[in-house]
Amino acid sequence: MHTKLPLLLLTLAALLPAQSPADPDSLWYTQPATKWTEALPVGNGRLGAMIFGGIAKERIQFNENSIWTGEPHEYQHPGAAAHLAEIRNLLNQGKQAEAEHVATREFMSQPLSQKEYQAFGDLLLEFPSIQEKEVTNYRRRLDLENAISSVEFTHQGVHYTRQVFASHPAQVIVVRLTADKPGTLTFTAALKDAHPVGLLRVTPNGDLSMNGQPTDSAIRFEARLHATTTGGRQQTQGNRIEITNADSATLILAGATNFVNYRNLTADPLARNTAILAKATPKSAEQLAQEHTADHRNLFHRVSLNLGTSPAADRPTNERIAAFSSGKDPRLVALLFQYGRYLLIASSRTGGQPANLQGLWNDSNRPPWGSKYTSNINVQMNYWPAEVANLSECHLPLFDAMKELAESGAKTARAQYNANGWVLHHNFDIWRGTAPINAANHGIWPTGSAWLAHHAWEHYQFTGDKEFLRATAWPLLKGASLFYLDYLTKHSTKDWLISGPSNSPEQGGLVMGPAMDHQLIRSLFGITTGAARILNLDPDLRARLTATRSRIAPNLIGKHGQLQEWLEDVDDPNNKHRHVSHLWAVYPGADITAYGTPDQFQAAQKSLEFRGDAATGWSMGWKVNLWARFLDGAHSYTILQNLIRPAGTAGQQGGLYPNLFDAHPPFQIDGNFGATSGIAEMLLQSHDPHAKPLDPPSAVPFLHLLPALPPAFPTGSVTGLKARGGFTVDLDWRAGKLIEATIRATQTGPVRVRLNGQEKTLNAVAGQALQLP
Repeated sequence: MHTKLPLLLLTLAALLPAQSPADPDSLWYTQPATKWTEALPVGNGRLGAMIFGGIAKERIQFNENSIWTGEPHEYQHPGAAAHLAEIRNLLNQGKQAEAEHVATREFMSQPLSQKEYQAFGDLLLEFPSIQEKEVTNYRRRLDLENAISSVEFTHQGVHYTRQVFASHPAQVIVVRLTADKPGTLTFTAALKDAHPVGLLRVTPNGDLSMNGQPTDSAIRFEARLHATTTGGRQQTQGNRIEITNADSATLILAGATNFVNYRNLTADPLARNTAILAKATPKSAEQLAQEHTADHRNLFHRVSLNLGTSPAADRPTNERIAAFSSGKDPRLVALLFQYGRYLLIASSRTGGQPANLQGLWNDSNRPPWGSKYTSNINVQMNYWPAEVANLSECHLPLFDAMKELAESGAKTARAQYNANGWVLHHNFDIWRGTAPINAANHGIWPTGSAWLAHHAWEHYQFTGDKEFLRATAWPLLKGASLFYLDYLTKHSTKDWLISGPSNSPEQGGLVMGPAMDHQLIRSLFGITTGAARILNLDPDLRARLTATRSRIAPNLIGKHGQLQEWLEDVDDPNNKHRHVSHLWAVYPGADITAYGTPDQFQAAQKSLEFRGDAATGWSMGWKVNLWARFLDGAHSYTILQNLIRPAGTAGQQGGLYPNLFDAHPPFQIDGNFGATSGIAEMLLQSHDPHAKPLDPPSAVPFLHLLPALPPAFPTGSVTGLKARGGFTVDLDWRAGKLIEATIRATQTGPVRVRLNGQEKTLNAVAGQALQLP
């Protein structure tokens, strides 16, 4: 747990040279970054930066989350619904290639691909008097607790410190430079556009301004750099700021675009930056840091995790990653857990865009997969830790995006399926494209909306916020359910309702009735019914959903004892595909459970065994959670060991880059968030392990304490984890056994608790704590 020092002292400490490298909540290195995946990230949810930590030349690459290619555009394919029956008939006849041909021609998004997230620019600092060969005591560090990146070194008897943070309250990136001897700080600062057409100028007050526009984009942006110094001389020469013989300096970087929302680009980026800087520049670096750290700590300090320590914790982070599989470093697991929380705070804040495939950080104008929002696992995985890791507010940007997706998805539902409600396929971009993209064999997957709708329900489950349920979750749940009521179709020979055309992400081609679809839709109907019951709304819809839900094709067990991925028993035990889509009902769903559906639970475990332990980074993130749900902490930890190794290890996928970014490869941030949620899942689960697929949502919360504790963590503690039902849970264990649990309630009523194979029902009182054992 964190000691609560006065905030001003904490802030002043944050602006002093870095603390001990062994600080448990920090990444640190003895050399500058030479690659982007070695640089250290800061972010305020809208602006992000990667700090390389160069000595004589520093590069701070920065982003703003609304800089994309494209312009407001509707992606649905008019007239596509006229070909839906033909595609279904061909698939029912076993003519997959012909069905995909028709779908490619008549059913895909217009245009076929979506747009791409873009880089913004670089802040470049040069220190002409510093000779790198004369530098000693170099340290580069990212302090997760304060969200400050720092670089420090000694040169010719002078100790230099640079600190960078991205302030959410001030909406700027701040760079603070100091030297411990007066008059020894000399450097230049310049802005570099990431796009070929841009205008660099000096404003009347001496600020640097960079105006630009990405190629093939209607987005216009401006970055503006303001500098102040203590001592010395400051002047603007050409397109750079020169600081000479100063004691200290503060750089404030603002960035803005003309983006208002996915249909409106009428904002003035210059006016936005002027307003931001008018508020930020009168404040001292200490004031800006105090506001920033208070805001960040309000979120970050909610959860602490102690899994023990070892001498390995005193080594630089890159060395710890390399040594993890062959040594003992439980503190690195705790650091990875907190790093995921840090990244979510930095990339997803109220009023901004949701975290994309790379969160907020991107140095390329042709990023992998466009750095979009891939909604057949990846964007959802980004938000798996939001509730359990006590960052509920960071979930809100996803719901804002979903409201817009429901608008565009209603047009896609009508054009592609002649259906009510709203639909999302396997990707969306900032223009909220919802139609199937790329190729028919994997792009036609219309259950992205079903999966995302579950996030709104989960937010209610964890917070108990009935107004959120009424105003935000209910319209999304209802609209998604209305679509699937129209979309489901009769099986050709059985009395089932099935999905289709669709696919099991991202393999097997276009089919009818993949298991994942049925799990998602069946669960969606259940939670929509539950929400309507809580809100006392729409009894007719509730009855229709309940009746339809019972007719959806069930989960099936195949000839290998596996959970079938498709209606046909064609699973290959040697298939090692990264997606494990048919296991959605185990995690993050909860319709296949240990005690409610033991046969399906065992079959699902068999499927996961067939898939193997090796995978891409994000896939291993999923498997950490799945093995925790299978109550196998040792196996969950094995997957974590596979994840915590250097990216690019010969013959293997996945791993971590030196800055702890997850490697698909290349970098995808979802694996970081999957690891964080998986570690939490080892320690606390709050789904009902007795549930069956057709059960209504349980009215009595269920807490399973230490359900999958790995033997590698025999002693430890965690505080502040959240559970469904609005509970906050602290746990302390020794020798693998719970010593003490504190369960703080926000609602009054019964709660079931499982510990060491025993279950009991307790009575919780809002505002009070339960103590166990």
